[in-house]
Amino acid sequence: MQLGDNRLALLARSVVEPMGYELVGVEHFQRGSHGTAVVRIYIDREQGVTLDDCAAVSHQLSGVLDVEDPVSGHYDLEISSPGLDRPLFTTEHLVRFRGRRARVRLASKLDGRRNFEGVLGAVGDGTLILEMSGALCEIPLDLIESARLVPEF
Repeated sequence: MQLGDNRLALLARSVVEPMGYELVGVEHFQRGSHGTAVVRIYIDREQGVTLDDCAAVSHQLSGVLDVEDPVSGHYDLEISSPGLDRPLFTTEHLVRFRGRRARVRLASKLDGRRNFEGVLGAVGDGTLILEMSGALCEIPLDLIESARLVPEF
């Protein structure tokens, strides 16, 4: 698990944090088989994130990305709040949201499956404990491809 592309994350952090936001994570991917590249930056702050916040960060960050040029070719820059199904990018995120329900997708199969859903438990010694229907599942952190909170209403 990591915050995202190292260079992109460092550049995003250098803009986002001085503006008073938390950099939640960075995603860089292709949309569709021959689609446009997307750079998605998740930001947050205690009082929440508005559309105006996303626009302000987009304006500041796009200038830095144009100058530094960390992504080759054309891409769409998206600034987003993490939302109710907040992505968990780091070990610190797993610890911070301990006790909350999450979906975890693995890069390769563990016990014959890649997708897990349960309550986040302890994190340590390179593993995450996930409580699923009363049973505890030990998941190696280096196998986690993605993790997101499950909204609770």
